[in-house]
Amino acid sequence: MSEVSLPDDGGAGPCEALPEFAERVLEVAELIPPGRVMTYGDVAEWLEQKGPRQVGRVMALYGGAVPWWRVVRADGVLLPGHELRALAHYRAEGTPLKEAARASEGHLPRLDMRRARWDGHSGERAHGHT
Repeated sequence: MSEVSLPDDGGAGPCEALPEFAERVLEVAELIPPGRVMTYGDVAEWLEQKGPRQVGRVMALYGGAVPWWRVVRADGVLLPGHELRALAHYRAEGTPLKEAARASEGHLPRLDMRRARWDGHSGERAHGHT
């Protein structure tokens, strides 16, 4: 989603309550283990509520407080405007990547969705984030 912009302060202020759906989306983002990802659609499906656009909107507004780089586009393209920040996290966590072809613009890798995608049901769980 190209309109996604991550807040540096984590979104809602201390007196501002998050909408219930937003809280649920952020909880799922925190469950994703390091080195793994879920798509916006995966999160919506896992919650059995709303769709990928609504998940993307939540991540754009409030995602700075959670490991936002683990909720991604289904095509594996890195989040526009945040590619280098996300790439640093992916490399630190060992997230499977597909190196970019020399002909591709920017030479940025994509996520290897076949290997990086987490189904949300395996025994893996995140143990905090950095």
